[in-house]
Amino acid sequence: MAHYAIISLGGKQYVVREGEKFLVDRLETEAGATFQPDVLFVGGEGDGELSPAGTAVTAKVIGHERGPKIRIGKYRRRTGYRRHTGFRASLSRIEITTIGTTTRTRAAADREAPATEAATEEPEARKGLPEGYERMTVAQISEGSQAWNRPTLEAALAYEQEHAKRKGALAALESALAAKEGS
Repeated sequence: MAHYAIISLGGKQYVVREGEKFLVDRLETEAGATFQPDVLFVGGEGDGELSPAGTAVTAKVIGHERGPKIRIGKYRRRTGYRRHTGFRASLSRIEITTIGTTTRTRAAADREAPATEAATEEPEARKGLPEGYERMTVAQISEGSQAWNRPTLEAALAYEQEHAKRKGALAALESALAAKEGS
């Protein structure tokens, strides 16, 4: 179990401990909701771990409030110039509920899931496409489409309609197919 962590919220870094409550700049999260801030460092027992993978800090938004009023006065002597204004910061009070729980983040799960689905669908989806088609630019597609045969053009057009939907590539492939039909 980690004793403390350094998290990043709103462009600022905070050293936090489990159960601690403190104020941060206003968050978009609703009061009562939990969230996981970016973890920069976890330490406490022995050596710390910089940018820990899979280690999560869970925080709960207790409520939103306004900070104390700060009075600002401007004055220039002998001119009669006096200006007064004020400022109250919008803040959120949060509580750190857990530190050091090893979890699989939703982003990591999303990255893993499409990779397995794409691995099963790749041979069928890429059948007939030129080598490295997914990384080609619209200019490369329009140049290469002049030399491709009809099945390759149809496979590339089907890929663009399903995945990329790049207007320039669609137009180039359709015009190349029309030229093949006309000749």
